[in-house]
Formats: sequence, structure tokens, C-alpha cells
Amino acid sequence: MESMEIRTLFGGIYTGRKVLVTGHTGFKGSWLVYWLHQMGAVVHGIALEPPSTPNHISLLDFPLQSVILDITHQEAFEKSILDIQPEIIFHLAAQPLVRLSYEKPYETYLTNIMGTAGVLEAARKSASVKAVVIITSDKCYDNKEWIWGYRENDPMGGHDPYSSSKGCAELVTASYRNSFFHPDAYGNTHNTLIASARAGNVIGGGDWAQDRIIPDMVKAAAENRKLFIRYPDATRPWQHVLEPLSGYLLLGWRLLEGKKEFAKGWNFGPELSSNLPVIELVKRANAVWADIEYEAGTTPQLHEAGALMLDSTMAKKKLLWLPVWDFETTIKKTVDWYRVHYQASGVLTDEDLFSFINDAQLKSAIWTTV
Repeated sequence: MESMEIRTLFGGIYTGRKVLVTGHTGFKGSWLVYWLHQMGAVVHGIALEPPSTPNHISLLDFPLQSVILDITHQEAFEKSILDIQPEIIFHLAAQPLVRLSYEKPYETYLTNIMGTAGVLEAARKSASVKAVVIITSDKCYDNKEWIWGYRENDPMGGHDPYSSSKGCAELVTASYRNSFFHPDAYGNTHNTLIASARAGNVIGGGDWAQDRIIPDMVKAAAENRKLFIRYPDATRPWQHVLEPLSGYLLLGWRLLEGKKEFAKGWNFGPELSSNLPVIELVKRANAVWADIEYEAGTTPQLHEAGALMLDSTMAKKKLLWLPVWDFETTIKKTVDWYRVHYQASGVLTDEDLFSFINDAQLKSAIWTTV
């Protein structure tokens, strides 16, 4: 795909447009700012320092206007918004780990709830912001451990601090939308549309967070040791990081077009065939990289969801979004990214992005058509 052609994605809406991504130094945020840059956006990021060494954002060589700032520092955050004057904000900054939320519950609630409120408050005071996409999690739902996927109208909840903080972030977003950014008042009392997005268990190259199965797995392989699997039978909706990002960008496109019917919460999960147990993920990863070895845990651990799936019917029917890669492609792309990095110091981000776009074109994904 040529550089000019990539600028036509999503109707060309991001080319030359000023975009802010909070949490750009994290896993998903780093992939998002890189994709936006490739499409010709003027990309700004606000986040803490990269959370690990190595980290994906430092491996990517592209111009990015970055502010290192804790988003809960409201006065400084609002000043940054005033200085940047973004047209759209993708809010990804968060404390993203379930197990860490047990160790630091207060910090988790502060960042995930009040951080979200702070972003929305800054948008309320900004004349430049036309759209905000708040990224939460599939764990925002009140998980009944049932076999059906959760739909957007299911109740929010969460057993652990992380999950409940994401449910609260959704409630805060809905409250701000109803109170200050109601779609029915768009164009009259305000000019900003607010949406939220929930994805599945996102995997891909460049994630080195603690207590995540893929980073733990590849680090163990690189160090010639076995991976210990805490919850081998836990089922998760696995998807490549580019899948939900395509959904977020598609949603942002529609909001920037002023289509107020899209100002609501959305699920961007994988196909049913990608809802698999952790042990199956690891076995298939081993087929790609034989150095991956493992043993399954049997001792009791902190509570984590046993079964969790998303129903993305609304995104497919209303936004015309669709998943691009099946599970086999997802796990191969993910494991190959790390294998090449550890064995040859390579970074396959660019190759994966353009491969994903080309495969999306073959599927006639709405965001690839002109």
C-alpha cells in the first residue's frame, strides 16, 4: 500500500487533523499513534513514561508530539488540551492490569474513573474538541460467567477493582454525555460527540506489561524457562490489537462527521471462534515458536473472570465494522513479532499494519473503501 493510499482510509478524515491520544506510551496507544501518523494526522500524546523496558513506543521511529503527564493532574491536563487544541481525543490512559488493581486499588480507581472524568471535563471546556472516544474494557460488564456475549445494554459491574473501575468509567462517560453532550442537543448547545468502546483481550507485538499472558510467555521463551499459567481454563476473546483500533478509528470517523447516532457505547470483540481457553492460546503459540514451554497452575489465585465474551452485533450492523484476522493469523502475527524482536532485534509493526490493511481491503472493510 502506498503512503498516499493509506491517507484515504476512514474517508481520509484523519489526514492533517490534530488528534490527541492519552496513554500513547502504552501497548494499544503506541499502535494507535503510529497508525494515525501513517495516515497523515498531526498526532499528540499525553501519558506517563513508558511502562516497561523495552517498550513499543521507543522502538518506533516517527515524529510525535509527546507530553509526559499524569492525567489525574487536572489543571496541567486542561492546560495541555488548551495548548494542543485537538479536534478528537482517543482516551486510552489507564491502569490496565487486574492483579495490580488488587495491590493498588485506590490508584486504579483514581486513574480509571477520575482520569476519565478529567478528560471529559477538559473536553467540556474546550472549543476545539469535536469528538471523544473513551476506551474502557470488556471487563466493564457485570460478569455472570455465562456462555453468551455481553451486549451494550447489559449492566455495568466488576468483581475486582480494575473491572469495577472500568464499569464506573462507562457510567461517568454516559453521565457526561447525557448531562453536557447529549446527542439531541448537538449543534445547538454543544458541538462535541462522545462515545465509548470496549474490546476483548487484545494481543500483538510490543506489549511488555506484567501479568499478561503474551508478554509473560515470550519473555519466558527468550530466557529459556517455562511459563507458569495461572488460569489455564479461563476463556477470553482474543484479538489482535489492530482489530479494536480499526473500530475506534471507524467510530471516531463517524463522530467527526457529526453523526450523532453513533455517540454511544460500542463493543469491538472477535468472532466466536476466537473465544478460547488460555491453555489453547499457549499451545498454538508453541506451534509458531517452539521455544515457548509451559506448565499449568492448580493453586488458588486472586479472582479473575473465568468466562467472558463480547457480542459485537451492533458494531457490525450499525458501523459496518468487521474483524479481519482469525485466531490463527492473530497468534502467528503476535508470536512472530516477538520472535523476530528477540532473535534479530527486528520490529514488525509496519509490516503487520500494512498486512492488516491489505487483508481488510480484501474483505471490503468499510474503512478501506473510497
